[in-house]
Amino acid sequence: ATVAGHVALTQPDLVRRSIGFGSCNTGVYDRRTAWELVEYFGGLYGLGDDLHERMDRIFTELGMNDIRTVLGAKMSTGMKQKVSIARALVHDPPVLIFDEATAGLDVLVARALLDIVERLKQDGKCIIFSSHIMREVEKLCDRIAILHRGELLAEGTLEQMREQHQEDDVEEMFYQLISRHEQQLATQTEEAA
Repeated sequence: ATVAGHVALTQPDLVRRSIGFGSCNTGVYDRRTAWELVEYFGGLYGLGDDLHERMDRIFTELGMNDIRTVLGAKMSTGMKQKVSIARALVHDPPVLIFDEATAGLDVLVARALLDIVERLKQDGKCIIFSSHIMREVEKLCDRIAILHRGELLAEGTLEQMREQHQEDDVEEMFYQLISRHEQQLATQTEEAA
């Protein structure tokens, strides 16, 4: 794989530096404040003199200034999610991966996160956004890929997918593709037995 012009096999450190990752599993340490957590990860990425300036900007953009000194153990799920996003952004990677990032969030926090992802997209970041919530997919994604059990079942723009599968409702399209795939797998298993 090549990520942001770096070959994963021969340049793994550069690939890791090119990616920011956020998921529903925030991995926030209970005994560190929001500021300390993001600072720690900035240090891991080798950020030096401009780290705190960068953190100030991120905390302001994400509306996190009121939780700078809150310990991870005292944070709500939404607060932890924001820290996870700040951690993913601190080194300003060109590629961001969000894996089920809104899972478990209340509607207001989820919407704020989607707005942040949209803003990052508009800023030219390459974003891989994994979700089972088709409304999020429709709102954010330029291209869609439907994966099931490690197999790519369909991919394309939203318009291409709707035309190809003769279905306007993305959730229904997803359901039909997965159901068909499950039936094919069951048939293959029966034939092999």
